[in-house]
Amino acid sequence: STENNSENILKIGILAPFSGEFKFLGETILYSVNLALHDINDDSIKIYPKDSGSNKERIIKSCEEFRDEGIKIIIGPIDSTYIKELNNFNDLIFLSLSNIDSNFKSNVIMMGVNLESQLIAIKKFIEKNKKKKTVILYPNNDYARYVEKNLNLINFKNKRLFKYSEDPKKLTNQIEKLTNYKQRKINLESRIKKLEKSDLNEDLKELNNLKQKHTIGKVNFDSIIIIDFGSGIKSILTSLAYTDVLEKDVLIIAANQWFDDSILSESSVKNFYFPSIDLNNLKKYRKKFYDFYGYKPNDITILSYDSIGLIYYLWKKDIKINNIRDFNIKSEIKGKIGKFTILENKIIQKLNIYNLNNNTFVKSNL
Repeated sequence: STENNSENILKIGILAPFSGEFKFLGETILYSVNLALHDINDDSIKIYPKDSGSNKERIIKSCEEFRDEGIKIIIGPIDSTYIKELNNFNDLIFLSLSNIDSNFKSNVIMMGVNLESQLIAIKKFIEKNKKKKTVILYPNNDYARYVEKNLNLINFKNKRLFKYSEDPKKLTNQIEKLTNYKQRKINLESRIKKLEKSDLNEDLKELNNLKQKHTIGKVNFDSIIIIDFGSGIKSILTSLAYTDVLEKDVLIIAANQWFDDSILSESSVKNFYFPSIDLNNLKKYRKKFYDFYGYKPNDITILSYDSIGLIYYLWKKDIKINNIRDFNIKSEIKGKIGKFTILENKIIQKLNIYNLNNNTFVKSNL
């Protein structure tokens, strides 16, 4: 009978943390996979979860089991920490949830929202807004080289790179220099002194106006890209607000923020932009997940949902997945995150640009 014909079964391994400190994330990934299976509704997919734990030995043991059981395609792990270990299992294919590279890393596809895809969307957005002088800010940390490598792939016209310190005291100083803050402050003070000597109506009006400000005069850039997250981006936004970099003069764009609500409440800049996956789809995914499981998923788990969809799509097209290169397909793929392409051993997501407007996220027309 065809029932036992293993050709008709699609076996997918799930390598996620089912023990250790990220155990809860591992469970959520498994639930997300179940949600995808529920939506696809095809009994020929079989799932094999194994623990990636939080150490090298655990990952190696799970990969050996996958190999012994003839499971070739694996969703996971969540990050790129043990990529060398995965590369040793070169007969297996991994769809990792990491975003550290747009290129395949030998037998690993990183499904995360990679920086190259973000920069492509940002560049388009800057050009559409006819901005001519861009400053690109990024922290001086372990990722600086990775950021620089990606910036070299994208040709921003008239760009200036600015690497800043993660030490808040130094950072404030650096942003003051970048924005010529001290000189603009002096300009303001001397203008105020001059106006105070006058009793003309329009001078008094201007004086009242200037007393609300910290500086006078524009900065010498019209757009700024901040490649940072969490508290890093908050510090930068705070420094920009403090040095009087105004959103009406300067287009402020951040890297992908996954619609972080804390940025809403804490940001000193009320109108900045960032590239991201499709917010409508994400909201639907969150809602459906909540309806099924009673809690709000970590947003990164939408990537495991899409990974199932991608593998199933190839399988239905009768593409025999023997090698990671079989994932290079001509057509654009529609996932929950939005559209993406996998070509020439590289995954590029078509991201939307969103901005923070009156405390809600609004999609910009690209």
